[in-house]
Amino acid sequence: MSAASVWGKVWPLLAAVLYFGFLILSHEVGHFSAAKAFKVKVREFAMGMGPVLFKFGKGETKYALRALPFGGSVLMDEDEENSDEPRAFTNQKPWKRVVILASGAVVNLIVGLLIMAVFVASQPDAITTKISYFGKDALTQAQGLQEGDTIYKINGRRVYTYIDISFLISRSEDCVVDLVVKRGGEKIKFDQFAFYGDVQEDGTLLYRHDFALTVLPKSFGRIMSGTVNQSVTVARIVYMSLGDMITGKFRLSDISGPIGVVNVITDRAKEAQSEAGKPDKSGFYEALLNLMFLLALISINIGIMNLLPLPALDGGRLVFCFIEMIFRKPVPKRVEAWIHGIGITLLLLFMFVITASDIWGLIKR
Repeated sequence: MSAASVWGKVWPLLAAVLYFGFLILSHEVGHFSAAKAFKVKVREFAMGMGPVLFKFGKGETKYALRALPFGGSVLMDEDEENSDEPRAFTNQKPWKRVVILASGAVVNLIVGLLIMAVFVASQPDAITTKISYFGKDALTQAQGLQEGDTIYKINGRRVYTYIDISFLISRSEDCVVDLVVKRGGEKIKFDQFAFYGDVQEDGTLLYRHDFALTVLPKSFGRIMSGTVNQSVTVARIVYMSLGDMITGKFRLSDISGPIGVVNVITDRAKEAQSEAGKPDKSGFYEALLNLMFLLALISINIGIMNLLPLPALDGGRLVFCFIEMIFRKPVPKRVEAWIHGIGITLLLLFMFVITASDIWGLIKR
């Protein structure tokens, strides 16, 4: 194989790993910056986990690069119950600890929002949720939809973007939903409204619409509103998918860990690369937009997941801060440490299972 051919296979994987590393770094920088802003003592800022590969000190903080490229840490003496250090994290007011703990996830959400803004601005037009026209013998038109109708709710959930339409309909097993549209200022409800569905090779049913949506010229206002709406859509996809995972709607093979995520990013990058060499650049731009949307989704996903009120996650630590703010008394550190210890054990076990599933998926490809 030539050097160019090898590089063509390596760079998408490298780009995916670097992006994942960037999200971890930005998350930890969020914690670190907030701690420094409140003059909290930070003992160590580390990228990765496990044995130290490289370490240096600057001031009171040591900076480390660790062997395993998963996660990172900002150590601030938060486990010391009776620390005499006034600048220790544990001795800060609860609201300061809330800001420091939430800052990592907030930075991930901001990164996702910025990528989403680029995604929306890169689209040729602003796609609405208003029906422009129907295809021939359209099933939806036969059931009462009209040109000019705006899709407003599907199964009781608000529709903000065209992606909401596909996602919410595809969650139903038979593409039959309760639908609400806005027509001339009036809301019209259709119960048990059927959409077309295509059966895939694996037996799953995918929604297929038989109408076109209205597109409008881009403007600054539409880009801003589109960015917010698309980000809300992505956030909802994340938490609704999490609910589907808990209720058993998803199989283990449908869930991806870091290896699986890197693999998906790599596939999208390779898709964009293959389209770049074709005379017609429309496929390349579409693949690039798909990749950009995926990157925004991952960043927003990480932000939301870290805010979940689960032990060992930032959200779990936030719960204890809120308890202290409400009852004016902190939960004993031993109790909190015990709960987080159980949480991180279960989290590591879950990550091990997901990583093993990712590796097995790569072997079967």
